[in-house]
Amino acid sequence: MPHDIVNGHIGHIGHNHDHPDHLHSHMPDADKAEELLVLTTQFIDGFVGAKDKMAYLRIAGVPLEIDCPNGGAPMKLVDVTLTTEWQVGTASPSFGSRELSYLPYPGDMVTERTNMGFVYVSLDAKHVTDLRSFLQNHPAAAKDHA
Repeated sequence: MPHDIVNGHIGHIGHNHDHPDHLHSHMPDADKAEELLVLTTQFIDGFVGAKDKMAYLRIAGVPLEIDCPNGGAPMKLVDVTLTTEWQVGTASPSFGSRELSYLPYPGDMVTERTNMGFVYVSLDAKHVTDLRSFLQNHPAAAKDHA
């Protein structure tokens, strides 16, 4: 890996600050969000098109069992959900009022979002892992690029 001497220190080319335990560039938050959008879209498209859904999940590293967040017996993956939502407006608190300030979108501003959830169950609980959370914590979905 090439290194430069910057300010008297040996550093990785393009690296924006020193860390003794790793070498990589840092992506701005907007770039991370765009990358996550690409990853989720590709993951969902691949899953929908997969002839063998379980094989796809295994290859992707989706666990078939997880620890129960409240303790107890491991939870089992039983469902994969796809939800599509269209954001047709926005609502936010109004200044000095208990009423929301509502701004409906004109047609060309309406946006579609599709997400996936992994539904795990045990005898005592149900837990849904959002695809975005899964991908953010997945080792193959690098948070930063080398």
